[in-house]
Amino acid sequence: MIEGILVEGLVYGIMALGLFISFRILDFPDLTVEGSFPAGAAAAGAIVAGLAGALAPRAPAAGGFGAAGGLGAAAAVPAGLAAAAPVLALIGGFAAGALAGLVTSLIHHRLKVPPILAGIITMTGFYSINLRILGGRPNMPLIRNNPLLGFARTWLGSGVLQDISLFIAALLAALLVAGLMDLFFHTEIGIAMGAMGDNEASVVQAGINPVSLRSLGIALANGIVGLSGALAASYQGFADVNFGAGIVASGLASVMLGELLIKSQFIGVQIFRVLAGSILFKGLMYVARSWGYLAGITPNDLRLLTALLIIGSISVSKYAGKKPKALSRPGEKRR
Repeated sequence: MIEGILVEGLVYGIMALGLFISFRILDFPDLTVEGSFPAGAAAAGAIVAGLAGALAPRAPAAGGFGAAGGLGAAAAVPAGLAAAAPVLALIGGFAAGALAGLVTSLIHHRLKVPPILAGIITMTGFYSINLRILGGRPNMPLIRNNPLLGFARTWLGSGVLQDISLFIAALLAALLVAGLMDLFFHTEIGIAMGAMGDNEASVVQAGINPVSLRSLGIALANGIVGLSGALAASYQGFADVNFGAGIVASGLASVMLGELLIKSQFIGVQIFRVLAGSILFKGLMYVARSWGYLAGITPNDLRLLTALLIIGSISVSKYAGKKPKALSRPGEKRR
């Protein structure tokens, strides 16, 4: 139970990190997430299924020989490619999410469409694109062929419980993404990106193109979201075009809960507290599903609870005199 809450909180916490970049760093209200998250899941599922199909033995032709004259010859795919399937699936998920972010950026900058509407347009279009990635099906099961989950459960060897191995793998993945984000936002580009979200004029005065910088940030944010979608598909055992439903609200709830838990002006702490907020959010949702019936709460009420959590977080932050948007961005106070 606890391991499940922790793993799910870490996997979806990576998605919340992407939202943190869009909403907090760039000050760009981006709804593309509801399209880029399932896009990452669909891309990862399609890559895994494609490699599995390519490596499957071919049926022998008449006379016991295959089309190339071999007995049930396998497809000409290097064995090392099969071993790299988990990595390729994650790369594909990141790329699919980043592509969705670039589309939103183009719509916003080229057509002068407001950020929210640009995200809605991309999200709507990617629903059909995700269906095509999944071969026209609304979902793709990964139960029989799930190399990423299989690796995460067994990478520490048979002497470690699979649930513990899975939790450590999810923890390392989340910490790796958060650590790389922290490093990135201490670079010149990362600092400029944070400064642009706070004051775009300062970036222009520094001779940096804000359109290119914002496009990079949106692509990065949605790439991280797509990576999370790939991990979620593997963890859940299937990829689904409806994975993105309500994902923005749950991600924002995670970000705001983290802000309530830990107050800090340092970008590194702000990044890592998002993961803590995601774990807390998943824990609260588990409590609501398991014992909510005592208060008349049903699974149908979970989205309402998510909305109330966001409203409550905003209210508490405002009452404390520190609105969430007042938090420092990269480029301000640092160690």
